[in-house]
Amino acid sequence: MAISISSLLPIPSIYDSSSSFSSSLSQFRVLKFFSIKCPCHQITKKSNLSTTNAVYTEAQTSTTPRKDTVDTEVDGISLLNERIRREHRKRGEVSSKNDNSMNSEEAEKYIQLVKEQQQRGLQKLKGHRQGGNDDGSNPNKSFNYKVDPYTLRAGDYVVHKKVGVGRFVGIKFDVPKDSTAPIEYVFIEYSDGMAKLPLKQASRSLYRYSLPNETKKPRALSKLNDTTVWERRRIKGKIAVQKMVVDLMELYLYRLKQKRSPYPKTSKITEFTEQFPFEPTPDQKQAFIDVEKDLTERETPMDRLICGDVGFGKTEVALRAIYCVVSTRKQVMVLAPTIVLAKQHFEVISDRFSRYPDIKVGLLSRFQTKAEKEEYITMIKNGELDIIVGTHALLGSRVVYNNLGLLVVDEEQRFGVKQKEKIASFKTSVDVLTLSATPIPRTLYLALTGFRDASLISTPPPERVPIKTHMSAYSEKKIVSAIKYELDRGGQVFYVLPRIKGLDEVMGFLEQSFPNVEIAIAHGKQFSKQLEETMEKFCQGEIKILICTNIVESGLDIQNANTIIIQDVHQFGLAQLYQLRGRVGRADKEAYAHLFFPEKSALSEQALERLAALEDCCNLGQGFQLAERDMGIRGFGNIFGEQQTGDVGNVGIDLFFEMLFESLSKVEEHRLISVPYKNVQLDINITAHLSSDYINYLENPMGILEEAENAAEKDIWSLMNFTENLRRQYGKEPRSMEILLKKLYVKRMAADLGISRIYASGKMVGMSTNMSKKVFKLITESMASDVQRNSLVLEENQIKAELLLELPGEKLLNWIFQCLTELHASLPALIKY
Repeated sequence: MAISISSLLPIPSIYDSSSSFSSSLSQFRVLKFFSIKCPCHQITKKSNLSTTNAVYTEAQTSTTPRKDTVDTEVDGISLLNERIRREHRKRGEVSSKNDNSMNSEEAEKYIQLVKEQQQRGLQKLKGHRQGGNDDGSNPNKSFNYKVDPYTLRAGDYVVHKKVGVGRFVGIKFDVPKDSTAPIEYVFIEYSDGMAKLPLKQASRSLYRYSLPNETKKPRALSKLNDTTVWERRRIKGKIAVQKMVVDLMELYLYRLKQKRSPYPKTSKITEFTEQFPFEPTPDQKQAFIDVEKDLTERETPMDRLICGDVGFGKTEVALRAIYCVVSTRKQVMVLAPTIVLAKQHFEVISDRFSRYPDIKVGLLSRFQTKAEKEEYITMIKNGELDIIVGTHALLGSRVVYNNLGLLVVDEEQRFGVKQKEKIASFKTSVDVLTLSATPIPRTLYLALTGFRDASLISTPPPERVPIKTHMSAYSEKKIVSAIKYELDRGGQVFYVLPRIKGLDEVMGFLEQSFPNVEIAIAHGKQFSKQLEETMEKFCQGEIKILICTNIVESGLDIQNANTIIIQDVHQFGLAQLYQLRGRVGRADKEAYAHLFFPEKSALSEQALERLAALEDCCNLGQGFQLAERDMGIRGFGNIFGEQQTGDVGNVGIDLFFEMLFESLSKVEEHRLISVPYKNVQLDINITAHLSSDYINYLENPMGILEEAENAAEKDIWSLMNFTENLRRQYGKEPRSMEILLKKLYVKRMAADLGISRIYASGKMVGMSTNMSKKVFKLITESMASDVQRNSLVLEENQIKAELLLELPGEKLLNWIFQCLTELHASLPALIKY
């Protein structure tokens, strides 16, 4: 039995308010088939069980159609096709020819892979949050984000799974009714009263409420005595979780279906690794093993995150992956967010591959002339460059790769949305290795849920010592003292500001304080030659103090620069601050980071949280943990394209994540097995006879009917294309032909939904299905029509609906068409169109 990609957990349907189903043809609601990346609209009307959608009268049936006929009325099939077409355009990056169907054996293997991936991601998070080293020996070990009541402060917002959002008041002793001994209670304020929970019970049922944006306050507190509103919010959040799981699984499945030959294991790789002058740390060794297995033992493209602090050896992992790929004569792209970092990568790679004259390394940057860029682009296209290093210019449409095998992305969080989407498009066909000290929340999220492989390098090199971090209100005296200390011991200093405006002012202040010291300014809007010369002089030690923007956030490895001063620290992101702090302490000399902010009273709550997190994560190797803190502070942003995290706000991040992991761990329960189209029986009493005029009008009526059946058997996209082509060539079909088309659509949707038979008996409509109760519940919960949702029940593999009255054949077909459209709208977005 074939299982298409739509055989995964259903997701909420999204509807268009302009198309409510009623007896008026122009108001016929067509439900959304493909619901990823689409804004949600409000439903204005509800569907009616007894409404029909007859487009033509009997008189119209006998009229000979004309090719130039324009039907001003919009019928259900037209709206349905338009929705499919619109979604196809939105996801145009996926070819309509992709075939991601699986047989049962492949599906079982896939589900197991998903569970294994999720378990590995879960173990990483368990080890940190629970303070243990979970070896994964107990896959059923419970995991949650529940909060310890003792860590709450008065005024904090919390979530109770059954009651909703409340405000934490405090913990006090009180005497329970059936005892004389006082016990500790947690007091929580709701909009209509105060609740008290025994401390043990609260520890099992409370979550911290935090939102993925600046606003920490919920829209409103829940009601203690009326939980209906909260229950709707919780269900909405649950459906959003299920959608997210399906999206993740679809993306992961699509990558699993891509194949490439494993790279060969040769002794030359060993020779290359022996050039590394340092003894690898245990984490580094494991990262080497992980990447080597990805490249040499798997047939699916690699998508691995290497997370480690600056100077912990991520670049060496990338170098070994690069050698493995280029030794087979495939190209490698190394993508960096800034020209400073790109230039450093170019120099390191060029030096490491200098022993291999047949491997050509090139740097594409804005420092080059137009002629030089054109020459490099031509070399890339012709395969004359093996390793191409550069910034986002490498992602341009004019850069065509000859045989790209590996993409290395350094500090993905520094790229814009469009660049990230372009990077994502490479992941379906080439191996991708992402390097980061503090991964963006979306990247971290994917790693933690197991849908992206991750290797953590948290063990510092033996000579590294933690950076001493001092945080205080702005003080010129402290700044002068810190710089003087570093200069007196022969070192260099970074002085970082959040914007270009203000650099000159600081320059004047420092020139007065240190008149005999070489000071320079660096920022991204300088002329390329000037910026390059400044950086070169600082690297050589000629410039002692570099006043700059966060252009130095990534890439500069200067052993002698061991003090960094960051002004207006509250205007930087948490990951930025962590990266900037990592610019110092690259040698065995003790390093200092001085972070200055205005008075704390002027800082936002989120800025204060960022500073507290940075103070807490002062040890080496805590970039991954800091990124998780960042995710808790600012949320995980746009996880899937334009889809915002509004659904997270319904329940808060912590409960949302727990629901997510729970859903992932039960992924095998969320399968919907489609049935072959030919196996679907439509047992309703309706027969459509095409008029002789229409048959004579068609050039090849038998061929057209056969083509229609073949299109329906293939998939819904093919059926839509057939219908549109038919109407384009012959105009709007008469009612009898519309009935035939609707029957095809009904059978096609039924096959996708795992429905093998549709029948009617009096006022009852039955549908034989393999759908589980959990899947049925999730599908029907997302239906817009209360009438239909309440009329459908699942009893022993039969979906049944009791109609208000017995409908004649055509009206019955229209009702079934509408019903299946609503059910089908809740299926995941199809990659195969």
